[in-house]
Amino acid sequence: MKGLARLVTRLRYLIVAFWIALTATLTFALPTVQEAQVGALGDLIPNDAAAVQAEVRAFELFAFPLLSRTLVVKRDPDGLPAPSQARIVGDALAVNRAQYEDVSGIAGILPITNALGRPPFSRERSTTAIDYLFFPADIGSVGRVGLAGRYRDRYVGADGAGFTGITGALPARAAQAQQIEDALPLVELATVLLVFLAVGLHFRSLVAPLVNLAAVAVAYLVAIRAMAAIGKSIGVSVPSEVEPVIVVLLFGVLTDYTIFFLSRFRRRLADGESARAASESTTGELLPIIVTAGLTIVMASAALAAARLGFLQAFGPGMAIAMLIGLAVAVTFVPAAMAVLGHRMFWPSRTAVTRVSDTGRERLPLAIRLAVRRPVVVAAGVTVLLLAMGTGVLRLDLGNPLIRGLPESAEARVAYAQASRGFAPGVLSPTVAVVEGRELTSRRPALARLQRALARQPGVATVVGPADQPFDQTFGAALSPTGDAARYFVVLRSDPLGSAAIRALRRIEARMPTLLRGAGLGGAAVSFAGDTALSEEIVGGTARDSRRVMPLIALAVFVVLAVFLRALLAPLYLLAASMLALVASLGATVYVFQDLLGYGELSYFVPVAGAVLLVALGSDYNVFLVGRIWQEARTRPLREAIEVGGARATTAISVAGVILAASFALLALVELRPFRELAFLMAFGLLLDAFLVRTLLVPALMALVGDRGAWPRRMPPPGRVGPYAA
Repeated sequence: MKGLARLVTRLRYLIVAFWIALTATLTFALPTVQEAQVGALGDLIPNDAAAVQAEVRAFELFAFPLLSRTLVVKRDPDGLPAPSQARIVGDALAVNRAQYEDVSGIAGILPITNALGRPPFSRERSTTAIDYLFFPADIGSVGRVGLAGRYRDRYVGADGAGFTGITGALPARAAQAQQIEDALPLVELATVLLVFLAVGLHFRSLVAPLVNLAAVAVAYLVAIRAMAAIGKSIGVSVPSEVEPVIVVLLFGVLTDYTIFFLSRFRRRLADGESARAASESTTGELLPIIVTAGLTIVMASAALAAARLGFLQAFGPGMAIAMLIGLAVAVTFVPAAMAVLGHRMFWPSRTAVTRVSDTGRERLPLAIRLAVRRPVVVAAGVTVLLLAMGTGVLRLDLGNPLIRGLPESAEARVAYAQASRGFAPGVLSPTVAVVEGRELTSRRPALARLQRALARQPGVATVVGPADQPFDQTFGAALSPTGDAARYFVVLRSDPLGSAAIRALRRIEARMPTLLRGAGLGGAAVSFAGDTALSEEIVGGTARDSRRVMPLIALAVFVVLAVFLRALLAPLYLLAASMLALVASLGATVYVFQDLLGYGELSYFVPVAGAVLLVALGSDYNVFLVGRIWQEARTRPLREAIEVGGARATTAISVAGVILAASFALLALVELRPFRELAFLMAFGLLLDAFLVRTLLVPALMALVGDRGAWPRRMPPPGRVGPYAA
């Protein structure tokens, strides 16, 4: 590492010029994330998922589809007159007959109204109409939303009465992507101001924050273009949710590393070293620590590649690529800038610093002193507190609030709310149950019994199916023309993408064998399609991926810590402390969002994304703290080394923790529920980690375990305390 530090210092001008040139080249030569999209949401679930296969099977078996993800809603709380309802139905029939050329891209429309007002399917009478729109496969999401908007404006909403709007999974997804795109500049600007103020005030300098921001800009521009290009070349879309997370991650982590570099650099300049010598010695001393810390985040993020959900497969490696590039910038660009600027880095302030005394016993933080001198009490107290906060995890409920997670003013959410006043919310995306069996359509009484049994299940508002077909002919709606399949249109009482609907569908799936036997269809097979079934696959897949990925992340972090510390016992309790902080942070998030704010669920990807980041970043601070303490232990007894090394490390860790937490808190500027949940989880978890876990719990554990933490090697006996050399 010293050789690399020497090389970086000697090539300082060339390194700075290289990164600037590379950034400019890639910015113009490679695509943006938006330009590199090759599909939907990173392909949320695999194509072989049961819900996807059921939807494909239903399309093959029946004459026309019943699943639509683009809807036009019209509602008038004072009532929709009969002529208005007739006009809505008539326009839909005209589109089906290809009579409206201006919306010829719409393949078909299925209209419904709540004219009968039968609860629980209808909540009002003659107030609401919904058009389910269907499109050819060659029309993309942008085209579908555009055609729906044209049909809304020219036909459904032409009379100007009541409310008319578009909703459904597809418009909601488009609105979500637009929200992210619109909020990203604000997040970037706010993060720039935060970093400039925080770094500038910490060093009392105008130059240091500019260097920090230059490093972040280089890392971000190179990383985001590289991610997009790699994703496009291998046919994987980078989810739009990744970009804001990448912004705050790079801002926060690179600011952390810059603070550690500049703090040590300033101290060496104050000791009289030249700019070049101070840069070289600082880089040589910190390079192993920063590389280890960065690789911890890279490996933890890359572990998500083992997930089966396409979103997580793209999310994790995307963060790993960004962090790897950020690490390269941190260990080359920042040291090179230090060597180039020297004392000017801290202009207009001086480089003099306040030192901790050689004995380490002056002005020691009370928390560290307490942790070292009362380790049992501190470790037990902090553990009990963290476990108490973590009890919320036992109540964790996951959903996919794609529509309800939008801002209240978003058209898709307003239209959802209007439709939910006239109908049960499940009408916005009903579940289709496909039952298959030999000569099944000839068993109409048994099919009707199954329909009535399904309608009696908890959480079901109504079921439309074979019992509602009064004629013996097979039209291909509820009964397959092949004679071997029937389908049921199941409308749930709650948000079809929410946790309550997912639980209701799971109960139906579990009871289905019994319901089939009770109806006299014991030999039939059943499958479920629709957005609730897809959300069930997503939520269930996320849970399975968490169980698959978290052990890999823990192993990766353990290996990095074990190699860095050359010990096996210390990494175990450090990893346990990080996991404990994660559980506490997630439990607190559950209490705040599920209970206090009444959301009832967390977005499916927030816990696993937060877990990866918190464990990795917590281990990041472990490296800095424990590395500093063990460095002091070369010249002092361990407990004294904990006090002195902890005192010297916690100031930088606290500042870095606050900046990183504030950076992630700025994700709340994206007006989407998942981002606000993730912002709280990350900000709370990082503050908890910096001010409770690293300041109290880890020093207490180190004091309790003592020299045994270095097992299987022995910690060398301390030498004579020499002058402060950091």
